[in-house]
Amino acid sequence: MQLTIIGAGAIGGTIGAHLIRDGHDVLLCDADQAHVDAINRSGLAIEGPVENFTVPARAVTPEGLPATLSRAAIAVKSHHTAAAAELLRGRLDPAGYAVSFQNGLTAAAIEAVTGPGRLVASFVNFGADVLAPGRILQGNIGTFRVGEPGGGPVTPRVAELAAALPYAVATENILGFLWAKEAYGAMLFAGAVTDLPIAATLEDPRWRPLMLAIAREVLAQAPVPPEGFDGFDPADLDGSLGALAAFNRASAKSHSGIYRDLAIRHRKTEVGDLAGLAGPLTGYVAGLIRAIERGERTCEVANLELLAACEATERLGRPLHAVVAIDPAPRRAASGPLHGLAVAVKDMIDIAGLPRGNGNPADMRGAPARDDAPVIAALRRAGADVYATTAMLEYAAGRQHPGLPATGNPRDPARTSGGSSGGSAALVGAGACRAALGTDTGGSVRGPAHYCGVTGFKPSFGALDLAGVTPLAPSLDHLGLLTSDVALAGQVFAALTGEPPAAPPARLRIGLITSQLADPGIAPGVAAVLADAIAALRREATLTEADGTAFAQISELFEVILLAEAWQVHRDAVQRDPGRYGPGTLELLRSAQQVSARDYAAACRRREELRPAAAAAYASTDVLLSPVMPGTAPLAGESSGPDSGQFEQPYNLTGAPAIAVPCGRTSAGLPVGLQLSAPPGQDQALLAAAAAVEAILGGLLREQSVSNAG
Repeated sequence: MQLTIIGAGAIGGTIGAHLIRDGHDVLLCDADQAHVDAINRSGLAIEGPVENFTVPARAVTPEGLPATLSRAAIAVKSHHTAAAAELLRGRLDPAGYAVSFQNGLTAAAIEAVTGPGRLVASFVNFGADVLAPGRILQGNIGTFRVGEPGGGPVTPRVAELAAALPYAVATENILGFLWAKEAYGAMLFAGAVTDLPIAATLEDPRWRPLMLAIAREVLAQAPVPPEGFDGFDPADLDGSLGALAAFNRASAKSHSGIYRDLAIRHRKTEVGDLAGLAGPLTGYVAGLIRAIERGERTCEVANLELLAACEATERLGRPLHAVVAIDPAPRRAASGPLHGLAVAVKDMIDIAGLPRGNGNPADMRGAPARDDAPVIAALRRAGADVYATTAMLEYAAGRQHPGLPATGNPRDPARTSGGSSGGSAALVGAGACRAALGTDTGGSVRGPAHYCGVTGFKPSFGALDLAGVTPLAPSLDHLGLLTSDVALAGQVFAALTGEPPAAPPARLRIGLITSQLADPGIAPGVAAVLADAIAALRREATLTEADGTAFAQISELFEVILLAEAWQVHRDAVQRDPGRYGPGTLELLRSAQQVSARDYAAACRRREELRPAAAAAYASTDVLLSPVMPGTAPLAGESSGPDSGQFEQPYNLTGAPAIAVPCGRTSAGLPVGLQLSAPPGQDQALLAAAAAVEAILGGLLREQSVSNAG
């Protein structure tokens, strides 16, 4: 058989060498002059564990192609298909045909030149790599199928090719193989963003949900039944991962050609195939591949961790309505104390290129921010991946805009995740990411943390720069962190501020605000969990009673100060365009104009008078302990009660750091947190104490987990 192969690299060269050895008339064509010269000078060598042989071969560059070709194969990367197909224009014999030895769905691009009915498709799955000009590694023997692109019975030309090509078998469903390879190839693309071998990315449990989700996303688009090959079983994707890992582990080709293009050859990949598919996950992988191609990233495990976070955010966060947008390839420093940490951000903080959505549909359609807020820039400098924006209550004012779905609770989606940083808490609570930014004006970080069973840290007033953040009440507003544990909150806070961690006290001294802990409004289930936690702490820490009078008094000022300042922030917009706001938020803000300047000034003076008494409550203690909220997460649409923030608001008024730490679950399985606070400026001391409390409560939480599981 006479065949001209356009693209004499890994696949085309391997096939061509086998055909030449079997006596077929093969002309190789390649754009690499050095490769062409080496083949003509010394022959084409196939090396590796399968077999080693060298054949004399003829090779030309595209300029040397004959004027007429009876049969031609295209074996270039899919993104070079159109250019390779153009070489056939006017050259292909009227009775001849072309055959594709490619990954990807390239038939349309080739038939645009050859015309319909003049193409045979193939599926090639053996691993090969170009080692040097004239030298190709054949890493294994894999499935090779040929068939008519439209399917149907085996034609004479398909039979002719199957008889001549190495390892080839004719099929009536070549498209089924190609779509299966698209799914497998999508997994290889995902694995190529790291420097791990193919087998490692397929068999590691950390990446299993990502790999399975990508494959399912692609297979759902297949117009024909997909076919299995070399361990890949479309009907058993979960079982396929182990089989595919074993297949690749046995190959001398440890990494994909995509990885070699990215990390070794530093050239563009055929990522366009992936980007052309529908579905978010393949789009995320493509975005990350392109960032590596542009030199913005290198192939490393942190990239795969980011993709895993994107997948988990889609799978776990989208159903909860916790996500606004996802960026699969955010800019960041190449190293830093938060290297590769995926961080979600409440959608009221400036991220360059994205609108500041504020939980408001009109704002979500607004102009993108030109610059990052300082806190976002600091995260990027520390190496964190600012990868998602999260849902929130409108303008952080405590009301859900009716045009947007409310965020569900990861412990029970029928319940609320809290406000206004509920989207951030829900993502961390669901396990989609380990860290998120929120804002806290009256408990909006700590309340959702309590509801969702995560850590919620509100630093001292001004500890984190609020520039580029939508204000609500400027003297009460704080940026805060929602994290999987206290240690991570401390790590992120240290990276953002440069403050070194504090050493934990030899024996922790905890002041109990007993007036709050004994509040009759606390639900019995919450009170029982808090009592158990305090009993556990009493065994390993020194507990005393603390006077909460000043906190109760200062909390009475919260509403006046909040409403007065919120009206100052929103007055012009409310008067100019009231329809921009949801009805609940508009009602709240309009009620705020009833607060007089005199009342506001009096409240501010009284706050200053009470601050010394509040500070005195910390005497002889390391931290104060109080409830976070009186109840657990209510069902969606139910009110959490008029006094739900009474235990959190004092620390927004004093500016003291406060943290919500999970301390157990009710008999219904709903999370409960306890609140710790320290004097203003003692953030690291608070975090050290909170870590000690978390460690003491660890045994209690494990016992509850076992009990709930039983």
